[in-house]
Amino acid sequence: MPKMKTHRGAAKRFKLTGTGKIKRAKAYKSHILEKKSAKRKRNLRQAGLVSAADAKKIKRLIPYA
Repeated sequence: MPKMKTHRGAAKRFKLTGTGKIKRAKAYKSHILEKKSAKRKRNLRQAGLVSAADAKKIKRLIPYA
């Protein structure tokens, strides 16, 4: 069977943790930052985790990560 291709868009957005969970960046950090508080912007810098419901789909997109 041929190798699966990695979805390049997904590969740039998601990383696997050591325990196999999927790390993601938080949304709402790209523009209109003036009205957001410093605390809110600081918290958006932290990585989030993909929900268990979506994890299976994303693991299929990044099979060799």
